[in-house]
Amino acid sequence: MSGAGAPAVGYVRRLGVWDASMVVVGGVIGSGIFLTPAAIARHTGSSAEQLLAWAVGGAIALIGALCYAELGARRPTAGGGYVYLREAFGLIVAFVYGWNLLVVNHSGAIAAVATVFVEYAGAALGIAPADPRPYAVGTIVFLAGINWFGIRAGAWTQNLLTVLKLAAIGALIAIGLGARGAPAPVASPPPLDPLALGGVLLPVLFSYGGWYYVNDIAGEIREPQRNLPRALVFGMLLVAACYLLVNLAYLAVLGHAGLAASSAPAADLMRRALGEGGARLIAAGIAISTLGFCNISVIGAARVFQVMGADDVFFRIAGRLHPRWRSPNAALLLLAAWSCALAYSGTFDQLLNYSTVGDWLGMAAVVATLFWYHRTTTEAVPFRVPLFPLLPIVFLGAVLWVVAATIRQSPADAGMGALITLAGLPVYWFWRWRTQVATRAPA
Repeated sequence: MSGAGAPAVGYVRRLGVWDASMVVVGGVIGSGIFLTPAAIARHTGSSAEQLLAWAVGGAIALIGALCYAELGARRPTAGGGYVYLREAFGLIVAFVYGWNLLVVNHSGAIAAVATVFVEYAGAALGIAPADPRPYAVGTIVFLAGINWFGIRAGAWTQNLLTVLKLAAIGALIAIGLGARGAPAPVASPPPLDPLALGGVLLPVLFSYGGWYYVNDIAGEIREPQRNLPRALVFGMLLVAACYLLVNLAYLAVLGHAGLAASSAPAADLMRRALGEGGARLIAAGIAISTLGFCNISVIGAARVFQVMGADDVFFRIAGRLHPRWRSPNAALLLLAAWSCALAYSGTFDQLLNYSTVGDWLGMAAVVATLFWYHRTTTEAVPFRVPLFPLLPIVFLGAVLWVVAATIRQSPADAGMGALITLAGLPVYWFWRWRTQVATRAPA
């Protein structure tokens, strides 16, 4: 399905499997692994529970990535989850999904991570800006400017930033595990409350999220039916290995109690091993990591909004591509403008809290489209989810488990998230009415 605003020129397949893998890794690894393990330690009773939470979260994320790999192989076009939902469940469901991405999830993440980048870049340079907001806005504009010149420019930038962030993580692991020679002993955990573990898994899964950005750019990947699944599987296995090794490094140096007491475990580890110079070094690594995540968010989100514009449920101009660079330049401008507004207003943190439940329910809805495809289509697909339907059911069950725990812990935030989602319905009806009026208008 495509609206009257469909682009006269299409995307060009310029990315190989390496580029796509760097998108997966860069889209997952932001600032979470440098900070979140301390929060997980405060909610677990031992090192074993700590590692169990990250291992379970990695397994759930890998299952989700396998589901998205089949979806990307089935529909290797720009737009990712929006396209699958539109085809399986109708335009209104797809719009509500895209609405959450536009208003809160992607734009809020860009605003938040750009601000985090400024703060860590300042820490690395020994500078503390009185007001990080103008610099965060400048960061968003800079990244939108790079991506104006097409996917190749954005991918070159992403490849460099992802390699640098992996180098920073590798240094953190090597220094942490080498400081004591071996990880601290891991004690057996006491019995866990399953619903409580679901609440612990929420920030873990938040740190693992982001693999889906590569599906948003599937229309620009060469041989996507082969390369996209490879990128997703390789990228998520690499991320899971990095996360488990980083947690082992924290536990080796800080111990479980020390990790729980830390507000910045990566900086504490490096400071203990190398002094203040080490803390500045890891601050630079976190700054690079967050900049890479922000770049991926800009790349992926702009393509979703371009497809929405082509469907006439967003500004029609957003559906156009630059005739030379084949970039969704109008969608980039709109996304950057809204993200800058959120960054300058400082409201993004609360918006992201509101969006957590909707974000994961959106991913669950996307994975649920697999059942529709298996039931209604007979097309040959080069990649299928192993053990279907078991793995998609496991993913859906895990998401509902985590959502239930989140609602129990933060009912007010979950309620506000539901209101934001429902607010998309009148907006959808307005856009459809607007399109119908424009179609009936005399030439």
